[in-house]
Amino acid sequence: MSDLWDADEVRAHLVACASAGQAITYSELLGHLGYAFSRPKMRALCKTLESVDAEARGRGEPELAVLVVRQSDGLPGQGWWLAEKDYRGEFEGPKAQRHIAKVQQRAFDYWMKDR
Repeated sequence: MSDLWDADEVRAHLVACASAGQAITYSELLGHLGYAFSRPKMRALCKTLESVDAEARGRGEPELAVLVVRQSDGLPGQGWWLAEKDYRGEFEGPKAQRHIAKVQQRAFDYWMKDR
C-alpha cells in the first residue's frame, strides 16, 4: 500500500479534482492509486488525507480532503467531520450538504484560478 502513503501523489489527484471543480469518491481515488476499494485501504487513505490537509494548511491553501466523498450521498466520511472545526450539526442531510458545498467551493475557487 505504499502509494496510499504518498501524500504528494494523493495531493496531485485532489488538486486535479479541485481544478476541474469536482469531488471524487473514496472508491474512485483508490482506483486512481491502483487499488480496489476495501475498508482497510480506505482507512489508510484517510490517514494520508489528514497529512495532505495538514500540509495545505502550512502552505496557506484550502483543504482538499473535503473533495473525497462517499458515493452514496456525496459527503465526506465521519473522520472528516470529526476534524472539522467550523461546523456543528449532523453529518448528513441538507445542512451538511450546504456546508460541504461551501468548503469544496473554497478549494475549487483556489485551484481554478490561473496559476
